[in-house]
Amino acid sequence: MATLFEPSLSSTTRAPLSSASALSMADSLPNINFGFEELRERMARFTHRFDDFIAEGRKRVLEERNQFRMNVAELHEDQRMKKHSIEILSHKSSAHAQNLAKEAAETSEMQAAIASITSQRDARSAQRDRLRSEIVSVQKIISQRLDAQRQHAAYLDAQARHNVPELDFWQDYLCLRIEGAGVVDRLKFVFTHVDERDWEREAWFELCTESRDYEVMEMRPKVEKEKINACVERLNENRDLGMFLKGIRELFVEFMK
Repeated sequence: MATLFEPSLSSTTRAPLSSASALSMADSLPNINFGFEELRERMARFTHRFDDFIAEGRKRVLEERNQFRMNVAELHEDQRMKKHSIEILSHKSSAHAQNLAKEAAETSEMQAAIASITSQRDARSAQRDRLRSEIVSVQKIISQRLDAQRQHAAYLDAQARHNVPELDFWQDYLCLRIEGAGVVDRLKFVFTHVDERDWEREAWFELCTESRDYEVMEMRPKVEKEKINACVERLNENRDLGMFLKGIRELFVEFMK
């Protein structure tokens, strides 16, 4: 910075002069204008502008710092909200995953139940078809047996019409009575007058008529089995009941002699 010229300083460096000579010398010096006031005014204006610039810069810095703090606070708040949202979404995702797993398990159980029911349905359908087939087969067998029974009943009816007079004759002729044996398809034939010592003594046997071939089941008194079997074989061959009863009576009479 340039040094300002001060007249007082210059006067101190010189030897003192008398007032008359001093005034004459001062008056003789040229009048020089250094522009100090203008410089001071310019410096003042510069200082004012500089202070305004500093104040404006400080204000702008404060505003930017406040704005930065606000932005940071907003970022922190936004981060906190996003973190909270992430936690909520994570919880929802976990719950959704659990629901999906539960639904998958239920779906698996339902599919297993459906498969079991389908298997049972198929098995029952097969059983139903098998039972229907068996029913048809049994109905055929029943129908055949009914036809056979009707034929046999017709045969027995015809035989009975033929045998009733003959049976009455043999009952009187052979001293015979016919009783039930207490068992289905079994008749008891009781003879009297087979023992010359006791005409009231009885001899009997039970004849099984369950099948086509007759069979003697029980008898009193016990006659030789071979002779009884021979009579039964002749009966099964010729179906002559009268001759069979006559032969059995003869065996009883012979046994009691």
